[in-house]
Amino acid sequence: MKLFYKPGACSMAAHLLLNEAGATYSLEKVDTTAGLTETGAAYAQTNPRGYVPALRFENGDVLTENVAILHWLGEQYPDFATDTAGKPLDRFRVLELLSFLSSELHKGFSPFFSGKEFSEAEAAENQTKLNTKLGQFDALLAKGGDYLLGDTFSVADAYAFVILNWTNFIGVSLGDWPKTAAYVERIRARPATLKTLQEEGLAA
Repeated sequence: MKLFYKPGACSMAAHLLLNEAGATYSLEKVDTTAGLTETGAAYAQTNPRGYVPALRFENGDVLTENVAILHWLGEQYPDFATDTAGKPLDRFRVLELLSFLSSELHKGFSPFFSGKEFSEAEAAENQTKLNTKLGQFDALLAKGGDYLLGDTFSVADAYAFVILNWTNFIGVSLGDWPKTAAYVERIRARPATLKTLQEEGLAA
């Protein structure tokens, strides 16, 4: 299978999970502004909506939309979908977390990557909204454990890391949310994360 990605974008969550799983896959970088892949192909032929990620299978089928791809990876590699105790609700807890990450936390970062010029008041409002979402995420870690489901790394953690890593691109500190800051560094230290960052040209 081939993952179409953009360095540092939400597609990095699937990339990270493929490395965690030791899966066999290839990568093709996408310039979403130009609408071209690194081979010069029109990306619209793969995903007409023009954004990443997209996952192309050996038979030519293509799966798009980040949450769908992450859910598929969780089904293929069950250790990413449930904890070791096999709690029946954990599969749905992952969906719950992916929904929050996609519709709330991810969206909180959107203004910072929009390329728009904001007034001082608008910029302050954007920051306040983001702070609220970061606070809500931090509260998810209050139950303890290294990861969102406790002690087991899940697809939700991969996505959460990618989103929270965007604070480095927009100059936002996680200092007010120490649990979240520690969580990000814990995931950053995982071998698969280090490999993914290196492959996307984002290693320090």
